[in-house]
Amino acid sequence: FHTLASYLLLLPSNLHLCKIMLSALARRSILKSDVRSVLLKQMRLSSSLTPNNNRLNNFERRDVHNTPRRLAEAAEETKPVVEAEETKTSSIVDRFTVTFEVTVSKLFPAGFGWQTASIIAENNFGFAPDTLNFALTTGLGDALFVWGGHFAYYGIKKVVYDNSINANAEFQTGLLLGCAAMCSGTAWQPLVDALQGANLSFFSVFAGTWVGCGTAFYLGLRGTRTILSGYFEHIEAPTFENNMNDKSLSAAIGGASAFFVGTDAAYLPSQNFLIDVVGIQDGTPDLTGCGIAGSSTALGFLAAQSTFNVIYPAGTLWND
Repeated sequence: FHTLASYLLLLPSNLHLCKIMLSALARRSILKSDVRSVLLKQMRLSSSLTPNNNRLNNFERRDVHNTPRRLAEAAEETKPVVEAEETKTSSIVDRFTVTFEVTVSKLFPAGFGWQTASIIAENNFGFAPDTLNFALTTGLGDALFVWGGHFAYYGIKKVVYDNSINANAEFQTGLLLGCAAMCSGTAWQPLVDALQGANLSFFSVFAGTWVGCGTAFYLGLRGTRTILSGYFEHIEAPTFENNMNDKSLSAAIGGASAFFVGTDAAYLPSQNFLIDVVGIQDGTPDLTGCGIAGSSTALGFLAAQSTFNVIYPAGTLWND
């Protein structure tokens, strides 16, 4: 009993001591928690400021691997531009190649044939230059030389280095062009006579002949297509596409006809800016005159078509 009484007497002081110990333990725990929290914050701040080496390495690897891809993409982007430049250059070269072929095979023969027919009409048949018979004879000479020149040129080309040329197709193409040349060749003398009879300047006669004979050639092409396309497989019927081609070709043929006006050295020689180049003077030998006439139509076509080749975009001319 005495021991129990002593314990009860000491109990209040023991309880107070326990409270003090618990309070100290709690503060210690809180302190540890605060320290741990501060350390965690510092670690997080450090990790946010210092980049992750793995992530950096991955980024560098991705950047290295992406470099060839970016270069390839850049190459692909520039490829169409390069191809477009090459196509443009190729188109211009092809245009001039065809232009020279046509000049040699048809335009020189056209002027040569017209002048030859005019000599025959006047000297052999006695046709005056202002008659219909003279106009028809010269138109026929123009047509025959265009047709023959075209077929002969491509026949030689086939034998020499291009066996793929279809002789039958070229024969029919020559026929188409010859019929159109018949129209422009027949129209030339009456048209020039009418323009000179109106006392127009040389340049006005030059321009009027360009428009008039170019139109006659165009109408000849369209009419021949309409009539002969049903009989010849290589003569295409009139379409919108070949209409545009026929127009551009006829414009250049008009230029050839206009330069042919320069062969008349008697009409306003002081205004004739072509007289020293293609003028046929009195007393010029017949064969030489024919050669000059052929040179005039070749030069006129070459000048007109070369201008068109440079000005107009690809796909808009007959020689595309």
